[in-house]
Amino acid sequence: MKRVALIVLLSIPAAMAADKDKGRFAPESASSYAGHQTQEGITIAAVPYVTEEQAKSAFGKVNPYEHGILPVLVIIENGSGSALRLNLKVQFVDPENHHLDAYPPEDLIYYQGVKKPPHIGPATSLPIPLPRRQKKGPLNTPEITNRALSVKLIPNGEKAYGFFYFEAEYNRGSMLYVNGLSNASNGKEYFYFDLPLETK
Repeated sequence: MKRVALIVLLSIPAAMAADKDKGRFAPESASSYAGHQTQEGITIAAVPYVTEEQAKSAFGKVNPYEHGILPVLVIIENGSGSALRLNLKVQFVDPENHHLDAYPPEDLIYYQGVKKPPHIGPATSLPIPLPRRQKKGPLNTPEITNRALSVKLIPNGEKAYGFFYFEAEYNRGSMLYVNGLSNASNGKEYFYFDLPLETK
């Protein structure tokens, strides 16, 4: 028990440091968004950022969606009664049930963009490889990595939030699959979340 308490105490400064750069960007509570679910005291919301207004609030002058990258804001609120360990596997799922893994945010600085977000076909179960790292692209901005969800432990009663990025086109009926949450005290794994992606 002492070990878990120490982990929680050590994680708080890390979580605060991760959130420090969020600046004025602060989403509402997870339950206030249409695309949220609650299981065993854990509430998660997923919000696709597709409009200019949304992009400006999170990324300033850069709109990732205009360059073919769909940012999805994920908010995790921990009311489970114990610290929550995150080893997340997150996938975008289109209306035809094609799964797409998220891009590592640090790789997106080399992404050259497309004229419009591509349609996900049956063969696209994994991200399309990024171009060779030759020159930095339009998403070379610190907000992309700073606003990514990177926290690994959430104390009970606290929340964490940040973005996952997909080379995908948003369509109504899309989902976000979130797995890899566990109880930091006893290692119990929680059931996965299938979150509807709603723009409002």
